[in-house]
Amino acid sequence: MKFDQRLQSGTLIKRYKRFLADIEITTDKGLSKTLTIHCPNTGAMTGCNVPGSQVWFSTSENPKRKYPHTWEILQTAEGYKACVNTLLANKLIEEAIVDQKISELKGYASLAREVRYGEEKSRIDFLLSDHPADARPCYVEVKSVTLYTGGGHIGMFPDAVSTRGQKHLRELIAMAEAGCRSVLLFCVNHTGIKKVRPADHVDPEYGRLLRLADEKGVEILAYGADMSESEITITYAVPVDLMSKDL
Repeated sequence: MKFDQRLQSGTLIKRYKRFLADIEITTDKGLSKTLTIHCPNTGAMTGCNVPGSQVWFSTSENPKRKYPHTWEILQTAEGYKACVNTLLANKLIEEAIVDQKISELKGYASLAREVRYGEEKSRIDFLLSDHPADARPCYVEVKSVTLYTGGGHIGMFPDAVSTRGQKHLRELIAMAEAGCRSVLLFCVNHTGIKKVRPADHVDPEYGRLLRLADEKGVEILAYGADMSESEITITYAVPVDLMSKDL
């Protein structure tokens, strides 16, 4: 996924009110300026909101936006890049599916977004169909992973208690039990993460449901992305470890 324009850079001052962040930029005249930008991330952003970190942001030409700039990427203390814009995860995965980069999801001729399903009135991120070798509809739920533990290059999900994520797991389990193909796909938006685990210390119920989903036939996948100031692209599979708890 290419950005419309090359991202601009600044230094994080603070993130606040969940959806806002102040950054410091250098103007064309070499002067320092404080800029308030939109932060499209509802999570705790643990390790991804450290003051003094280098950040990259995009700029919208929509005159109706109160905050035209959007925080997209951060460089972590360890020198890795993390995409903090969780709204991009679905775009990245959709692009990867269409480009046949996710081997487990190759071959589907049809892709529908945000389809209503389930007893808990959810919307599935992607509903895939028309596969030449598998007549089952394929329900794909996407989650963005940026929580980095450091040791062993482990990434975890979620970074805050997620009742919505728990609901999605229950819905995926129900689809698998109904005979459909059911997939939870972690979009690993942190270049330092090489393995994904459930964050039991953050949301033990999510960890329990994730392991139950695996037992019930839900496919648990993870794919990582390369990122720069110009683009973010899904490029490699990441192993998922459901056996270990915490660190």
